[in-house]
Amino acid sequence: MNKTILFDVDGVFLSEERYFDASSLTIWEMLFSEKYIGIEGQDFTPTPEEKVIRRVRTEIFANDQVLTFLKAQGINSNWDMVYLVVSYHLICLVAKLQEMKQEEVRELLTNQIGRAEIKKIQALLKEAKLSFAPDYAAFVSDFAKGNVEKSEMLLYLNQIAYEKCGITTNIFARTSTLWELCQETFQEWYLGDGLIVDSIGRAAHQVGKRGFLSDEIPIIEPAIMREVLQGLRDRGYRLGVGTGRPSIETYVPLKELGILEFFDPDCIVTASHVLEAEQQFPETAPLSKPHPYCYFQGYLTRGKGVSAALSCQLTEEERKNLLVVGDSVADLMAARSIGCQFAATLTGLTGEEAREKFEKANAEFILRDVSEIATIEF
Repeated sequence: MNKTILFDVDGVFLSEERYFDASSLTIWEMLFSEKYIGIEGQDFTPTPEEKVIRRVRTEIFANDQVLTFLKAQGINSNWDMVYLVVSYHLICLVAKLQEMKQEEVRELLTNQIGRAEIKKIQALLKEAKLSFAPDYAAFVSDFAKGNVEKSEMLLYLNQIAYEKCGITTNIFARTSTLWELCQETFQEWYLGDGLIVDSIGRAAHQVGKRGFLSDEIPIIEPAIMREVLQGLRDRGYRLGVGTGRPSIETYVPLKELGILEFFDPDCIVTASHVLEAEQQFPETAPLSKPHPYCYFQGYLTRGKGVSAALSCQLTEEERKNLLVVGDSVADLMAARSIGCQFAATLTGLTGEEAREKFEKANAEFILRDVSEIATIEF
């Protein structure tokens, strides 16, 4: 039986730094831009200089404490990260607004929140002349109280809304209108004005963003990547990808690095494919990591169809012949759900500090970087 290796992309082949930058800028825009909530106190611009990007990320993610916490809880998707942080601060804002606009807040929190509702929050904020400063570090402490992880975190927003506002709601979920708005706004930042139409089917809501796709940073030298992947192919391994990146953000940089050709095209599963699967079977959402869907689909190949991947149960022999390579807890959780082996790369957000975490989780292999995959046997 052929052996298969399925790779994550961020934190394995490509640095996550620009993704995290884009996430912080998306949150910044949705909180402070006049086209969104419009909280006062920040001079928002769609064309920030590098020093502004550094400041925004430091503030929004509380010196990366928020990022580290989210990754440790198994949140792998930048779309989910943005949604969680935006929703949390929106709840905190309307909790303060509730003192003056009780019925309006109740209506907001018991219906889907889209662009019209965001503008209504902005209008209420100005009408009430309310001053609000987000407490970025409080995100971690409030979620830590709930002892939730993975997709449970998205639903836990409803509990936070109840605790802060006394309103019972179920609007916060992976299938919500606000999640879609966060997802599209993130795409505007990462792809920029020139590519956004191909991704979301419309022009940017706020123009001027140049995008980060041309700023991709390889973790190891592309020539070394090519040598390693060619060696694996020569040894008979089938190679695939399971990534939280959308398709354009996966295929373009891998092609530019000269490594796309080493992967079986039908074994590449991106966030775009995951979204399509969720649309086909909405009752199964969310299917993003740590759900193992992308790896099951990559193993079976995309030609087998979504339903086959959703119901997949590998035999013991198949599990022994599958290796998942990733940098995050979400990848590890997905591998454990499958029952296959896992190789952790120490090139993610926390670098070498992640070693202890992966050792405690009994990862079968721990690699300084993905090039060391050439030395292992499974």
